[in-house]
Amino acid sequence: MKQIYLCAFILIFSRFGYAQDQFVPAPQDFDIDRGGIPHGKIDSITYESQTVGTNRKALVYTPPGFTDNKKYPVLYLLHGIGGDEKEWFNNGVPHIIFDNLYADGKLEPMIVVLPNGRAMKNDRATGNIMAPDKVEAFATFEQDLLNDLIPFIEKYFPVIKDREHRAIAGLSMGGGQALNFGLGNLDKFAWVGGFSSAPNTKSPEVLVPDPTKAKQQLRLLWIACGEKDNLIRFSKQTSDYLLASQVPHVYQVIPEGQHDFKVWKNNLYQFSQLLFK
Repeated sequence: MKQIYLCAFILIFSRFGYAQDQFVPAPQDFDIDRGGIPHGKIDSITYESQTVGTNRKALVYTPPGFTDNKKYPVLYLLHGIGGDEKEWFNNGVPHIIFDNLYADGKLEPMIVVLPNGRAMKNDRATGNIMAPDKVEAFATFEQDLLNDLIPFIEKYFPVIKDREHRAIAGLSMGGGQALNFGLGNLDKFAWVGGFSSAPNTKSPEVLVPDPTKAKQQLRLLWIACGEKDNLIRFSKQTSDYLLASQVPHVYQVIPEGQHDFKVWKNNLYQFSQLLFK
């Protein structure tokens, strides 16, 4: 019932280009591994990155009942500045959240790719993670994603290869990446989500220089942040600009929310249910 209410609420507000900050928390056990339900599968893949000049790793989640005889939409889910391709898996348990949603009939079958958004030869989150070359590598990942990772996924997995069936979302530094890359490449992504987006997020005028085009091409733009998160100003200024430009989007402020996985898991739970519908 909560999901139906949320979808209806978004639809009404999106039609007029407004944002909403209604927070509908996930059920208490949404991220707890259930017994007796079908489970998806997590695999580690290695792809050649011409952008970086080395082989790079990512995780891929395929849903329960996955078959090569069907084509699936894809969500690219990005981590934060201190993480790597395993950060979501280890701390955000997307595989468990998705398995539970599939068991409840609330999710469209999709492949989820968990890449390493630090596009450099030594892409581990070690040493000074704020070093200029490591920060720059998060911007470089745009080319790695578009030119190397997406083509690899589309070659080796049964996916639908158009923007209507491709989504991007992320947390913190990955939230900034998702907004930058998603809104900067509307010919590639129709579904975009920024969770507690970090200072790497481009200014709203750069993100959405043509509001009319964005309104025509976006299927969902989701912006969310915890109320107590020091980075909330980046999400708010983006939402304020979109609101003034009448670009349909969801702006959600999580009451008492901090910069942590409690917020991000709730974001993923809600955002994912709206994808590809």
